[in-house]
Amino acid sequence: MSEARQKKLTPKMIFKSYLNWMAFCLSLQQREVMQGPALVKMLGDIREDLYPGDVERQQEMMERHLTFFNTEPNIGAIIPGIVLGMEAEKAAGADVPPDLITAIKNALMGPFAGIGDALLPGTLCPLLLSIALGLSQGGSLTGVIFYIVTFLGIMAPVTWFLFSRGATLGAKAAELVLSSQLKDDIIRAMNIIGITVVGAITCSVTNVKIGLVYTSGEMTLNLNNIINGIYPKLVVLLSAFGVYYLVAKKNWSVGKMMLLMLGVAIVGYFTKILAP
Repeated sequence: MSEARQKKLTPKMIFKSYLNWMAFCLSLQQREVMQGPALVKMLGDIREDLYPGDVERQQEMMERHLTFFNTEPNIGAIIPGIVLGMEAEKAAGADVPPDLITAIKNALMGPFAGIGDALLPGTLCPLLLSIALGLSQGGSLTGVIFYIVTFLGIMAPVTWFLFSRGATLGAKAAELVLSSQLKDDIIRAMNIIGITVVGAITCSVTNVKIGLVYTSGEMTLNLNNIINGIYPKLVVLLSAFGVYYLVAKKNWSVGKMMLLMLGVAIVGYFTKILAP
């Protein structure tokens, strides 16, 4: 932490600002400003600490951030931390142009939105939900509790680490992350883990049963039993590949995919190709 920033920014102020960001980052959203009010709330609660008795400079600081800002709020928590650090440095008398703070904030919201969306709604959330679904069979609340506790247990320390490091390092925090290959390695590893876990959960909770049975005298050949005897869950695997192909390669929407599944289930049931 630079000497100028250290004079103004205390651990208590950082933690208070962190709580404000996490509590209000998705509040008061509208297309004109999106998450801008959360930054104003965050800085407004410590305005007296940064500019004691200087109402004009307090207003200038808050007006500076009542503009459009939108990023993934968890991984992107590093950005309000960086803003806090730079504003504290400016308040301490360092030569930090207001335009620089705004420019860095605007430049970072897109990249960190991409990183956050890939890691959370793109990987971690589906992974945890897949496990939770497996734990919720039979109406058990275990899956719900697992998801809430695990998600909060992961994201609370991660968001605090990112926010606090952003506040202490200022603009250097973003440079350290974006200039290295760390983000790409993390995203790649999470994608591999996510695909593996989702695939395993899919096989454990999904069942596609072939209803074709050939009977000749006392001999009965059940196609479903024969397939599962050679390759268990082969039909489920082929179905998963088919869904992946249509969604990833043919750009089918989720709604369209669900309608196709419903149609296949109805036709399969009445033609006896599929069994309940």
